[in-house]
Amino acid sequence: MFTTTGSRGLYKAPLSKGLLLVLNGLTVMLTLLPQYQELFVYNLQAVTHQHQVWRLLCGRLVCLDVKDSFCSSLLIYNFRIFERRFGTRKFASFLLGTWCLSALMDFLLAQAFQFLFDYEVEELPAGLLAPVFSLFVPFYLSIPRMPVTQVLGHIHITNKSLVYIVGLQLLTSSPFMWLLALSGLISGGLYHSNVLRLQKLLFIPSWVSRIGRCILEPLFSSSQPSSETPLGMGATLDIQRQQKMDLLDQQLLLAQYNEARRNTRQQPQPGLLQWTRLFPSLRHRGQNRPPMQPRPQAQTQPSTQPPLLDNSPVAEEQVGVHMCVPVYLYTSAASHHECSISSLSGILMKYSQVMQLLSLSCLVFFFGPQVARLVEMGFSRTDALEALRASNNDINMATNFLLQH
Repeated sequence: MFTTTGSRGLYKAPLSKGLLLVLNGLTVMLTLLPQYQELFVYNLQAVTHQHQVWRLLCGRLVCLDVKDSFCSSLLIYNFRIFERRFGTRKFASFLLGTWCLSALMDFLLAQAFQFLFDYEVEELPAGLLAPVFSLFVPFYLSIPRMPVTQVLGHIHITNKSLVYIVGLQLLTSSPFMWLLALSGLISGGLYHSNVLRLQKLLFIPSWVSRIGRCILEPLFSSSQPSSETPLGMGATLDIQRQQKMDLLDQQLLLAQYNEARRNTRQQPQPGLLQWTRLFPSLRHRGQNRPPMQPRPQAQTQPSTQPPLLDNSPVAEEQVGVHMCVPVYLYTSAASHHECSISSLSGILMKYSQVMQLLSLSCLVFFFGPQVARLVEMGFSRTDALEALRASNNDINMATNFLLQH
């Protein structure tokens, strides 16, 4: 819905979180205690004629209108991307510089409006509104516009359209809100372009930044979201997408490496290389073969001669000739089949050993320097080869895999 700003939430945006909590909390308290709202009215006449300079501080921080507070909170939440890109100190310096410049611009624009239209501006909407409008300057200049959809075939909806709609809603909330918006845009343009070296004059000192980092940042810091994949924090959407693709590739390689190690633990085999994992067709070679049917025994033809029951030599000779011929033939076929199987298994074992030696020599020749470096670091040769194979011979990725496991 809003512009892509990396991780959701207020992670790495403690200043934005503090502004949202403190300013909205004060707005709710003033809504419940209306007798104190007079102290936070942004009255220009009281500042110029009655010299109530403190109204520049109170009247330009807390919103008295709940609608203005809600719209400005949405914009601050979306503009937290600048705190992540610039850093908290530079983001706070931008808000401080535009806040001071917009205070001067408010009086100049009020005087110009009185001179042109003969109308004196007494009050302006209260709240941190001008610095919020000033953030539209870097938002327009540095955030790329990505088309999302079209309405009626001509109106293009981009990733920045909703932010401009919220800003337009805040602009039309009161009659003189346009004066604060113009003051904020002018201040943001001057500070962003560093006119008159304003960034060197209006900034947060380093000692103030250190105090805030020690005292306030632990109160408003947010933990990293654990329910989502961390996205890129690049300066543009293209860089963020590239970082996300690199992260997905790294996760894929890590998953492949974990799967390879899991298979190695579950199916230990002798030798350095796991040939059944590299060539799964050899492992399942005999599973799809149809079951062997037992060889049918040779049926003897029944003799037409009557059985000889006597113990004559002729009877013994006839029975011996009649029974020994089929048994001899069956025994010869079985022994020949066993010899063929044993010879084939011996050939396959020798072929597997030769291929293991050849592959081992090729891997040692290909991964030799990398394996040597990993072995010097304390890893075993087997783990080093597995990691290099899973990481496509990237020694940095392989080292990360071995250190993480």
